[in-house]
Amino acid sequence: MKKVHFIAIGGAAMHNLAIDLHNNGYLVTGSDDEIYEPSRSLLAACGLLPAEIGWFPEKISEDLDCVILGMHARVDNPELLKAQELGVKIYSYPEFIYQNSQNKQRVVIAGSHGKTTITSMVLHVLKFHNRKFDYLVGARIEGFETMAKLSDAPVIVIEGDEYLSSPIDRRPKFLHYHPHVALISGIAWDHINVYPQFDEYVHQFELLAQDLPKSGSLIYDETDSLVNTVGQKEYADIQKYAYKAHPAVVRNGKTFLQLPDKKELAIEVFGEHNLKNLNGARLILSQIGIEDEQFYEAIASFKGAAKRLELVGQNDETVFYRDFAHAPSKVEATTKALKRQFPNRHLVACLELHTFSSLNKNFLKEYAHKLDGADTAVVYFSPKTLEHKKMPALSVEEVKANFANSNLEVFTDNQSLKTFLLSKRWRGSNLLMMSSGTFDGLDFKELSSQILS
Repeated sequence: MKKVHFIAIGGAAMHNLAIDLHNNGYLVTGSDDEIYEPSRSLLAACGLLPAEIGWFPEKISEDLDCVILGMHARVDNPELLKAQELGVKIYSYPEFIYQNSQNKQRVVIAGSHGKTTITSMVLHVLKFHNRKFDYLVGARIEGFETMAKLSDAPVIVIEGDEYLSSPIDRRPKFLHYHPHVALISGIAWDHINVYPQFDEYVHQFELLAQDLPKSGSLIYDETDSLVNTVGQKEYADIQKYAYKAHPAVVRNGKTFLQLPDKKELAIEVFGEHNLKNLNGARLILSQIGIEDEQFYEAIASFKGAAKRLELVGQNDETVFYRDFAHAPSKVEATTKALKRQFPNRHLVACLELHTFSSLNKNFLKEYAHKLDGADTAVVYFSPKTLEHKKMPALSVEEVKANFANSNLEVFTDNQSLKTFLLSKRWRGSNLLMMSSGTFDGLDFKELSSQILS
């Protein structure tokens, strides 16, 4: 029985990998200094929730096969220092994934936006057709118990993140996977705390394309100018496939794909960005043995990944969606998508500034006009989040100036935001809540029931 210890086991990818290894017969232990839901409940259900919160060097012993180090830990983490002292093998989770997939066909979906949805679409289609595959994805998907799986499957589909691999490995995660098939869905500056220069950020995607082996495949969004520039470069002996949005029409708030045989296919997702995601997924699947006819048969039942234009509630007059959007390009695309889907309804779009980049005064100007697609634009941020991240205070005036929207509403406590939303007239209006956070614990189910009642 292999023994593995997770440092920072509560992370989104980390706890899912820990659960999968536990299910595969590994002896798994872990530590963390903070574990939130749903990680806490999922770890507890498997008997993997640490008995105490904190770091305990005594958990690290020479009989461990390896330690898997999460990005949440620091370089001076006492468990990490103990592992280094004892000479225990230390992996970041992308390194561990690669070590366990060297004999598989590796598919990596990368990009500043769209990668989670494209990965989810690929997994949905493969599962629909009972294919054997492994995966790593950044959101929960209907029909999948965990967000990670390792087995003896011949192929692995990986959502490739450009963020750092671990505190002691400053390389992007996706450079560890060495894919045979890679997709780049979009490039828009993100992670300013790691890539302070835009050119440095773009270069990571060039490195991913350069890493493809002979006969490898690069799939890229030709409508994104930066991605197209990367895709058009010369790479030795690889196949390149450009894509754009799949042809579709919208009728009465429903999207229909226009198929080559002049038929139409109703789908559950919508928006220009999702039509591009769908076409990218189709091309990936064509590389691993799924024909177009099979793809269309399966994609009709795809409902989306968790928190990606996820329906919270609806009635005949109003829909309420939540979305993980936080980077400027994602905010703009998601807002426009919902407005185009329901052009005759008033759209209230609310964004929480929650990430290091979005709360950085030097980056905030990247949000200029990104909420202009909404009829009522709202921004929320918490001064407590700035304090927790040890960032300078941010004023309401600075936010309004950087968003370049004279009608922007800005709130700094969630109860005032809730009061504002409940004061609106919702007949003939839609609500979109966007964040990688939780609006400081705002209860969306309760809000939905009050808005839709």
